[in-house]
Amino acid sequence: MHDRRPIRAKSGTNQEGTSAHNRRVIVDALRLNGALSRADLARATRLTKQTISNIVDELERDGLVSAQGVIRRGRGQPSTPYSLVPEGAFAIGLQIDRHVTRALAVDLLGTILTRAEAPLPANGPQGGVKVILDLIETVRRDLRLLVRDSERRLVGLGAAMPGPFGLEIAVDDPWMMSAWQSFPLLEMLAAGTGLEVGLQNDAAACAQAERMVGAAHGLDHAVCLYLGYGIGAGLILGGELYSGANGNAGEIGMALLSPGGRASPLEHRASLAALYQHLEIDPADPGVYAAVNELAATDDRRIQFWLEEAVTDLRWSIHLIETIFDPQTVILCGGTPEVLARRLMEAMEPLIPSLSQRSERRVPRFQLGITDPWAVALGAAAEPISRAFDPRFSAILK
Repeated sequence: MHDRRPIRAKSGTNQEGTSAHNRRVIVDALRLNGALSRADLARATRLTKQTISNIVDELERDGLVSAQGVIRRGRGQPSTPYSLVPEGAFAIGLQIDRHVTRALAVDLLGTILTRAEAPLPANGPQGGVKVILDLIETVRRDLRLLVRDSERRLVGLGAAMPGPFGLEIAVDDPWMMSAWQSFPLLEMLAAGTGLEVGLQNDAAACAQAERMVGAAHGLDHAVCLYLGYGIGAGLILGGELYSGANGNAGEIGMALLSPGGRASPLEHRASLAALYQHLEIDPADPGVYAAVNELAATDDRRIQFWLEEAVTDLRWSIHLIETIFDPQTVILCGGTPEVLARRLMEAMEPLIPSLSQRSERRVPRFQLGITDPWAVALGAAAEPISRAFDPRFSAILK
C-alpha cells in the first residue's frame, strides 16, 4: 500500500488533552497521502496504535473516514486502509470582485459540487450585499438537492476579495475596493447566512486552492504568484498559509518599480487590468475571459506588447520572491486566461538567476497552476475546510 514510499504527515502528540490536534493530524495525513492503514498512520504520526485506533473509530462514527477493502500482502497480517469521505464535510466559497461575485460549494476533498455567479451593481456594498446573499442561498439550495444532510455538515463560509485590507483611503480606489472594505461585510455575511465567516485576499485564496487540489498540494514552502485584475502573492510557509499581521502579506503588486525613472506599482503595468487597457476591453464584460483567450491564441500586437512589458516586471518579482522566501516553487495562478498564461510562462524563460537554482530540484522553480475564473472562489471555500481540519498549534490548546 504505502509501505515502500515515505508518508507525508505531521507528528501527533501522546500527551493528554490533545485529541483535537491528533484528529487534525490524521485527517491531514489522509488528505496528503490517500488511503492509509492504522499501522501506516501510527508510523507516520508517531502516535500510539491505541490512540490511532480510538481516533480512527471516532472519525468513522462521525462520517469523516471509511474503511476500504482488506489488503493481503505476502505472509504478513492483512491491513485495512482508511480514506476520507468526500461527503464528510462541505464548505461555501465566495469571491467578491470589482464587477462580479462568484459562489460555489465544495466537499471535504475540494471537489466543486455546484456554483453560480452574478454581476455586482455599481453602487457597491449597498446593493451588492443582497446580490451576494441571494447567490449564497442559491448555492446552498443546490447543494441540499445534491446531498440531503449537507447543512448539518457545512463547516463555514470563506470569502475572498482584493486587498490590501485596513488602509485609510479617502476615495474609493478601484484597485483596492475600499468602499467594500470599510463596510461591515463579515458581520452582514454571518448574520445573513448563519455561518462562521472568514476573509482573505484573492492571492491567499488562490494559494489555498493550489494547496488543496493544485500544484502546491503536499508542498511545505510555495509562493503562488496571483495574476488577475491586480497582482499578489499567496504565501505557503512551513505547510501553512501566512497572512501577515493585517492580512496583507504578499501584496507584491503594490511594490514600486521605476521604469524610466518614474515609480509606479507593479500591478499598474503587469496585471490584467493593464492588458484590458491595451485591448480597450471592458473588464465588466462577462465574456472578457474568452475574448482575451481568443486574442492570445493569435499574433495580436497588443497582446505581444503587454507580454514584453509584463515579463520584465514578473521576472523581477519571481527573483524577489525566491530571494526572500526560498520556496520549493513559485506557481503562476489566478483568473488569467489559460492560453495567455501559457504564453506568459514561455516568455518568462530564462528566469533571472537566483538562489533557487539547484541541480537537485524535484519541482520546477516556476510552474503553471490553476488558471480559472473560479480559482479564487475555490480557494475561499478551502479556507473553512482548512480551519476545521488542518493541524494547528491552537488545536492543542483547546
